[in-house]
This record gives sequence, C-alpha cells and structure tokens, in this order.
Amino acid sequence: MGFSTLLDILGSTIIGGLLLMILLRMNDAAVENNYTLNGEKVVQQNLVELVKLLEYDFRKIGYCEDYTQIPDPAKAIIQADSNSITFLTDTLNSQTSFGNGIVDTIRYFVNPDTSIAVGSSPTFKILYRRVNSEALSGSDLGVTQFKLTYYDALGDTLKTMPPAPPFGIASIQIDITIENPYAYNNDYAVDKRVIWRQIRLATRNFTTR
Repeated sequence: MGFSTLLDILGSTIIGGLLLMILLRMNDAAVENNYTLNGEKVVQQNLVELVKLLEYDFRKIGYCEDYTQIPDPAKAIIQADSNSITFLTDTLNSQTSFGNGIVDTIRYFVNPDTSIAVGSSPTFKILYRRVNSEALSGSDLGVTQFKLTYYDALGDTLKTMPPAPPFGIASIQIDITIENPYAYNNDYAVDKRVIWRQIRLATRNFTTR
C-alpha cells in the first residue's frame, strides 16, 4: 500500500467524520426546533383556554338570570386581593342560557403552597377555580403569574380594600404569564414566555343593571 493511498484513506476518513458531525448537528437542531415549536403551540393553547374561561366568568360578576337575587351588584365582589377574588354570579345552566336564576359563588386563587418547581424552571403555580362548595378545580397550565389590579370609578388604583364589600371596584386588570414547564434544555428565557393582560375589564353588573 503506497503513501498516496494512505493519504487518500486518511483524507476520506476526515471528510467522512466532518460530514457525520454536520449531520448530527443538523439532527440536533431539527429536534430542538420541533420541540420548541410544539412547546410554544401548547403554551398558546393553554393561554387561550384559560383566558376564555376567565373573561367569561369575570364579565358575569354580579349577574343573575333572576336579577332580584343580587339586589346590590356593588356587593357582588365579596373578597379581592392581588392573586385571588371571590364573587357572586350565576353559572352557565345550558348552552342556550346564561344561568338558572340561582346565585353561585366563584373563587379564583393561586395558592403559594401548591407551587411546582420543575428542574431549574421558574416557580409554576396552580390557578384554582371553585364554584360554591364544589371540589377544587385547578389549572396546571404553566402559570407563573396571576395578578389582579383593581380600579375605582375614577380610574385610580385601589391599593387598600375596605374590610367588607362594597369595595368600590369599577374595573379589573388581569395579568397572566404562562411558560412551558418542560422547556427544551431548561431554556426559560424571557422571549419564551407568553404574557396576556386584560386592561380595565369592566362589567355592567358592578354597579348597575
């Protein structure tokens, strides 16, 4: 075997190794992109489902199909702070009505004792929804922030609440942040978050019919 033949074999081995490394890197990049895109899709879907439910419930604060059951809608919110709210409403009775004329109590809250730490990720929270005395219904959808801000009729922030309703709430700002609990390579960069804000959500039932 001549020297030139050895050089040819060596060169072929080096070139083959380089091509294999390129293929492996391309495969890794394809897997990462696929995982990231699917994760972003799931996060977006989770946010849409959560927002639909929140907006539906919050816009019905103080509403009852039999309006005489909530004589003072200004007292429909019976507890409120930055990460929980309890209010009176009339839950959906069927697909063709908005309620059944019976007052229900709905509570949304984030319990810090149920926060979930996944690897080196942010602290994920379970957003709970309870109707009357029913069992807790929690949304483990990658929520890392659920914040409520309250405003009075003049648009000023209500920083302290009276000890009992009415609280003078005219509108509510809802801030939600959702992230993928199983982000690829534990990448929890700011640009991977999905942030939604409902600015000054108001309902006609806060103070009037």
